[in-house]
Order: sequence, then C-alpha cells, then structure tokens
Amino acid sequence: MSQIRHALNVKREDDFAKWYQEVIAAADLAEESGVRGCMVIKPWGYGIWERVQRLMDDRIKAAGISNAYFPLFIPLANFTREAEHVEGFAKEMAVVTHHRLIADGKGGLIPDPDAKLEEPLVVRPTSETIIGDAMARWVQSWRDLPLMLNQWANVVRWEMRTRMFLRTSEFLWQEGHTAHENREDALSETHRALEMYRACAEEDLALPVIAGEKPENERFPGAVETWSIEAMMQDGKALQAGTSHYLGTNFAHAAGIQYQDREGAQQYCHTTSWGTSTRLIGGVIMTHGDDDGLRVPPRIAPHQVVILPMLRDRPEDGALLDYCEALRAELAAQWAMGEPVRVLLDKSPGKASAKRWDWVRKGAPVILEVGPRDMEGGKVAMLRRDAVWNMETGKPAMHFVARGEFTASAAALLEEIQRGLFEEARTRRDANITRGLASWDEVRSFFASNGKYPGWVEVEWAKPTGAALDAVVEKLKGEKLTIRNVPKDAQPPEGACLFTGDRAVERILVARAY
Repeated sequence: MSQIRHALNVKREDDFAKWYQEVIAAADLAEESGVRGCMVIKPWGYGIWERVQRLMDDRIKAAGISNAYFPLFIPLANFTREAEHVEGFAKEMAVVTHHRLIADGKGGLIPDPDAKLEEPLVVRPTSETIIGDAMARWVQSWRDLPLMLNQWANVVRWEMRTRMFLRTSEFLWQEGHTAHENREDALSETHRALEMYRACAEEDLALPVIAGEKPENERFPGAVETWSIEAMMQDGKALQAGTSHYLGTNFAHAAGIQYQDREGAQQYCHTTSWGTSTRLIGGVIMTHGDDDGLRVPPRIAPHQVVILPMLRDRPEDGALLDYCEALRAELAAQWAMGEPVRVLLDKSPGKASAKRWDWVRKGAPVILEVGPRDMEGGKVAMLRRDAVWNMETGKPAMHFVARGEFTASAAALLEEIQRGLFEEARTRRDANITRGLASWDEVRSFFASNGKYPGWVEVEWAKPTGAALDAVVEKLKGEKLTIRNVPKDAQPPEGACLFTGDRAVERILVARAY
C-alpha cells in the first residue's frame, strides 16, 4: 500500500486534543474571539448548527411544545430563592452591576459609580428561575396544564478551562421547560425529551449514545432525577450530549407555580427541564472526524453535494458552468431522507484540486469534480467523504460515474453514508465498553494499563448515597474518572457493588469525560 499524505498536520493517535483544534480551524468551523472562552462560529460551523436546530425544533414542535423567548438578564433575587439551584451555578455566573460607563481621565472607560444597579442582574446561565416566574403567572387552573415551552437562546457560564464547542463561556442551546399536574405526567415528559435527544443524536448526527439516569451526585442542581445521553468519542472519553431533568415540585415551590385542581384545592406543579447545545458539534467532530478533517453526516450537512467545475479561464468555461448548473438543478430536485438534496455549485476562484481538499477538510459528504472531458462524456468524478482514499494506490478514491447514474443514485448514496458513519461509530463504541471487572483495583488497573484511549467500563453498583457516595466520588476523582449514567437497557445486576461490597442494584458506566 502506498503512503497516504493526509490533509491535516496532526493525527488523532498522536495528539487527540491538538487534532481536535486543527479540525476546527481546517474545517473553518469557528475561531477564538476577543473574549476568553467565547468563540466566533463561522458559516460552515453555524450551518451545521442550523441543521441540528432545524431537525431538533421539528421534533420539539411535533410533541406539542411551543417556542418562546425569555430575557437574557435575570434578577439576582430569582436565584436566591433557590439555594440548591444557585449553589450549583454560583461560581459560573456572570453578573451585571452597572448600567453606564464614564471616562476614567486616562483615555479609558470605567463603570460610573452613580450608575450602580439597585439589584445585580445575572447573565442567563439557565432559565428555570425566570421561566418559573412566567409559569406562576400563566398557570391558574388544571385547565392550563400541561404548559410546555421551549427556548432557543444563548447562555453564559464562566468556565475556568475552555475548549471550543465542548466547554465555552457562552454557548447556544435549546432549553425546554414544562409544568404538569402530577409526577407521572412530568416523568413521562422527562423521558419523552430524553428519547427525543437519543433519536436526534443517532438518526440525525449518526452519534450512537447510551441513555440512562445520572447518579445522585451528578444531578442538575435542584432536580429530583437527571437523565442523560452519553456518547463515546474516538479517544474513549465520554461526552454528555443532552440532559433531561425531573424537578419535582422544588422549583414550583420556589416560584409559586400553583394550580387549582379538579376538586378546587391548590396544588404545586411538577416541572421538568431539558436541554442540549452546540457541544453536539464537538461530539460530531470527535466521533466522525479523521486525519483529513471533519466528516459531516448528510442529515446535518449544510451542503450534501458540492460541485467543483474545473475552470481554466477559457472560453469553454461558460459551457462547463452551464453543465454544472444543470447538474445542480437535477440533484436539487431529488429527495434524500425526507428533504430535497442540498447542493452547492462552488464557483469560487482557484484550482479544483485545492478546493477539493478544502471541502474534504470541511467534511462535505459528496464532492463532484467536473472538467471539460467529463462534460463531453456526460460524466462526473465523485469523491465520497467517508472513503477518501484508495488504500491500494494511496491516491484519492475518485469514481467516474455517468451523470444520469449519479443523479439517480444520489439519495441512496447519502443515506448509505449516513448509515455507515453511525455503524462505524457504534461498532467502535461497543468494542470499547469493558465488562466483568470485579474490584476497584481492577478498574484502576484497567484505566492505568490501557494507554491513552481505554474506553469505558460497566460495573455493578449498590447506589450508595450520602457519605458512602462521597467516598466513591473521591475515589473516582483520584483517577480522573466519573460515573456517566445507569444505562436504561443494561442487564440486571448479578453480584456485589465493587465500591461498597453491598448487593448491587444496577449497573453504571465509568469513564473519563469531557
């Protein structure tokens, strides 16, 4: 096999963290801004987010949930009502204390001492408190329930250690908030949202995930139950890709969300919240990316097919562009996965080969090159992003296909690429979950002896609480490990908890995580 010269300078196996940063730059997804921990999401990266948002929003609305918008600034008093909730976010809150600047006499600006706010405002870290206030106004009777809302917004959490898409001080997300008559209805919504996230991750992002309940120490502040979907990255670490929380009546008591029930008595609502964010893009990078850059699943690709005419600044360029435009229109009239095929005719200046590698790094699912000879022969040169290289020759695996044949098969090809990316990721994940470890020493040894990318372990667990749970968490922290979740579809436990020795009641996943 000939030596392959990949499009990136850093390989995953050499330095996964550096590779991740290079993919973001080479795929033109985002760049650092002038504010620590905040990023500029560039058109290709934002286009992917728009696709995720569109597909998720369709699922949200199909469940009968309405979009709304709530303020960016939240009065500090809202948080002080909810001690447990605020404690979980206090160290990450950005606070506005003044409403005006004045000159400092040295050529700069400072907050005007006379413009101090009577009450500080918190820049939205999450919206339970302010949406709770609205729910308390909007809910009076059982007839007003369920109240089911969703918000697409940005939030700010002042992270100490940041990484683009994965952990930033400002990020984009959706947050669902619902209020119900009883526990059963609220739990049903909690699990509906979790299943929505699982379906979106697996069907749209080709991201295999494991859905399950978070342990007590990993719950959302103030929640009764927290559920998550967890995805395995190529370095074996876990990424929490979405969470759904049953909040009981905790937030309803704090915000005064009450209703008159069917017998005329006053009751507190049971509420839920659930959200996922732009960190999904980080998950797509680390799950599907390769040593040539990003590979975007067709469902979320802004352009599923990119056509590159081989222009040479010659008279025949006009005819070639006409040929490519006709091809674009034919492809755009095809449907794949329930939508018209998204096609870009890239007329930007530059050699087709250089532009090809730009689109390889960006991860466009299918790249077509069309030159004068292809036009004359009624053909296209096709490159699949999921299989760039001919492993025998070490050269790009270009396939020369008749134009009509390609047009007719484009939808099936995109669906094949979507399925292939998911199956590849699922196979890798399943091969890297280890079971059967019977003691804490075996767990420690496993993570110490399996190199940089050890994967996850599934172990039996007695579900300790209080001081016993704290002791387990400290053990895990010493090895930089965390409990990810209790998989919903795990096998029943058969033995003892390897942390406490007590009879196990469930199985948990343990991993290093982002």
